[in-house]
Amino acid sequence: MSTSLTFEIEAKDPACGARVGRLGLAHGGVETPIFMPVGTQGSVKALSQEDLRTIGAQIILGNAYHLYLRPGTDLLEKAGGLHGFMNWDRPILTDSGGFQVFSLASLNKVTDEGVAFQSHIDGSRHFMTPEKAIDIQTSIGADIIMCFDECTSYPVERETAAASMRMTHDWAARCKTRWLERDSATQNLFGIVQGSVFEDLRRESAAGLVDVGFPGYAIGGVSVGEAKAEMRQVVEWTAPLLPEDQPRYLMGVGPPEDLLHAIEHGVDLFDCVMPTRNARNGSLFTCAGRLNIKNQRFKSDFGPLDPACGCPVCRTYTRAYLSHLWRSGEILALRLNTLHNLCFMLQLAARARQAIRTGDFAAFKDDFLDRYTRAGDA
Repeated sequence: MSTSLTFEIEAKDPACGARVGRLGLAHGGVETPIFMPVGTQGSVKALSQEDLRTIGAQIILGNAYHLYLRPGTDLLEKAGGLHGFMNWDRPILTDSGGFQVFSLASLNKVTDEGVAFQSHIDGSRHFMTPEKAIDIQTSIGADIIMCFDECTSYPVERETAAASMRMTHDWAARCKTRWLERDSATQNLFGIVQGSVFEDLRRESAAGLVDVGFPGYAIGGVSVGEAKAEMRQVVEWTAPLLPEDQPRYLMGVGPPEDLLHAIEHGVDLFDCVMPTRNARNGSLFTCAGRLNIKNQRFKSDFGPLDPACGCPVCRTYTRAYLSHLWRSGEILALRLNTLHNLCFMLQLAARARQAIRTGDFAAFKDDFLDRYTRAGDA
């Protein structure tokens, strides 16, 4: 298995599974644990690539399903891949589209061979196979590409989850075969552990994927409706089953408290649309909990959004001004809110890395959560 990926664990917290790593990819290095802003269609909503560089985004996520439909792989290949098309010189990870099989289930039909689906954009019909998912991601040119998988809904019967998980394994083997055939030295294929909330299925899935062998592994099929306690249990079961010397990625989990829980159990990579989606709805992260800038009391609050945050928004603008922008329907509100929320997540990951290096992660996590969860939404 030829891969350009390198992963070095630089520090471990002696009291838990948290670790600091250095992930080497074709378009640069990534310090882990890290949060990846989501740019589904080649754009992180409301921000420019210059904004992302300013706040220290090291790697971003795109979605193969959406990019395949629009702008299409022919155009991306002419542009030199997504990096050239969007002028982003740092690493990119692409989700294969398996989650869209789940989220757009009314437009899809799943078989052992692949997924027949109808475009949510123009109604055109397509058939996605594991092989085609790899071909699409090769055209996109992402540094990390994902196996095509099926994400089960919640709740789900154990037998259904088991059948879906085993089909996902068959697809993963087909993805690896196609990846090796394409021989793209700059791209690295990750397997995705499934199995819903059933511990034995998660164990079977992890063992099966490790046996196939990939440069890295992801925990998928979480944050799809299950209780937070169930999601965390899945992470606690699964992360230790994945190879110690390879990167571990928790897909689609973004609340700060859940990110810290997963870091504690040895997860390295995270993505979620929640920070950007919340920002566009006026819900902003602060060290004292989430703040709803739409609340009346912020109209005349001339303090910074978060006094403990060093992002460009908190250094420059007041809560009163951000409240005014929101109430006035100004586009700038979306940009500044998004800039802050993503910077908050990137700073949280950086602070976690520092706490792991000094062996103080547990104390850091407890202190952060005590302040963050005490206030709740303000």
